[in-house]
Order: sequence, then C-alpha cells, then structure tokens
Amino acid sequence: MEDTLTSLSTWGYIAIAFFSFGGSLVVVAAAGVLSYMGEMNIFIALSIAMISNFFGDVFLFYLGRYHKEDIKPYFKKHKRKIALSTIIMRKYGVWAIFIQKFLYGIKTLIPISMSISKYNFQKFVFYNIFASIFFVLVIGVGSYMAAEPIKELFNKFSDKPWILPLILSVLIGFIWLFLEKMTSKKAIKKR
Repeated sequence: MEDTLTSLSTWGYIAIAFFSFGGSLVVVAAAGVLSYMGEMNIFIALSIAMISNFFGDVFLFYLGRYHKEDIKPYFKKHKRKIALSTIIMRKYGVWAIFIQKFLYGIKTLIPISMSISKYNFQKFVFYNIFASIFFVLVIGVGSYMAAEPIKELFNKFSDKPWILPLILSVLIGFIWLFLEKMTSKKAIKKR
C-alpha cells in the first residue's frame, strides 16, 4: 500500500494532467482524496486539473471546427448521443458548457457539437474557463471533504477485496442502463 501511495504521489500530477485533459471525473476525485491523505498538494493538483480540463475542451472544439471530416467516422455509431448533445446545447445554451462537464457519454460531444454549429470560439473559451474551475472545485473539494468516509470504507472492505469491485460494477451497470433509457428513441421522442 505504501509503495502505491509513493508511486501515486510521484506520478500523480502527470496522471491528473493526462486524464483531466480527457475530462476524467474519477482522477479529480482521487486527487482530492490523495490530497486529504497528504500525498499530494491540493492546490497544485486542482490547478493542474483545471488547466488540463480547460485545454481538453478547447482541443475538442478545435477538432470539431477544423477537422470535422476527419472525426466523422468515429461518431457514426453515436448519432443518438450527438443528437442528445445538440438538444442539450440548444435547450440550455451557455449552461450546456457547465452541464456537460458532469455527464459521461456526452462530455466530449458537446464541445464538438458547439463547434460544428458555428458557436463563437471566444464565447466558448470564456465560459469554459469558469466551467472548468467549477467542475474541478466541486469534484476535487467535494472528494477532499468526503475523504475520511471514503478511507473508512476502503479499510472496511480491504479484508474482502471482491466486494468493492462488485458494488462498483452494479453501480456502473445501473448508470449505464439509466443513460441508455434516457437516450433511447422513445425517451427522446417524449421530450
């Protein structure tokens, strides 16, 4: 356990930068917990996450604007998610930039949809700065504050290591089923 924590504190900042670029919620939460445990500096970790998350969404916006034809083949199977992200974008406007940070499955599609729909780049960058700060602070500080119960839970299940992956698998399954139901053709038609 001690070797793992030493490795995480050594390579953790690089991992935060890499995974936050892709919009990872889990890494930001892990940074908060590790900061609580004293393995990382919370200000440095969350600053890296904010900057990396911001540049990740700007990169996606750039891809959608200038390389639309190159990325189209990758989204052929996700037409329904693209339609849902377009609906969210039209319904919520600027707030879609904030909302998309917390929604797996469409968090990469909102910036691309906004760029394809000719959304103003400067406006996107301006609102994305605040959305990245809000996202990282909510998740990072929230996990920092909830670190003690998370640590106790980990210690409880450390003697039975099979329980936690089972619980996580069931939770991920329920989330997946919920998202499938919400993005199905019937659910979209009702809206």
